[in-house]
Amino acid sequence: MATKLKTTVWDPAEHLETEEDIAAYVEAALEEGDPSLIAAALGDIARA
Repeated sequence: MATKLKTTVWDPAEHLETEEDIAAYVEAALEEGDPSLIAAALGDIARA
């Protein structure tokens, strides 16, 4: 019998607690250079 794996939704906004967290997060998104990833990161930051 296979074991069921339980997962939960991970929300990055819950982990952006300091200005340093936010700066590192947006920097990582900018390094990727993907406009949709940058937009998603900015949305996460706004929610944080």
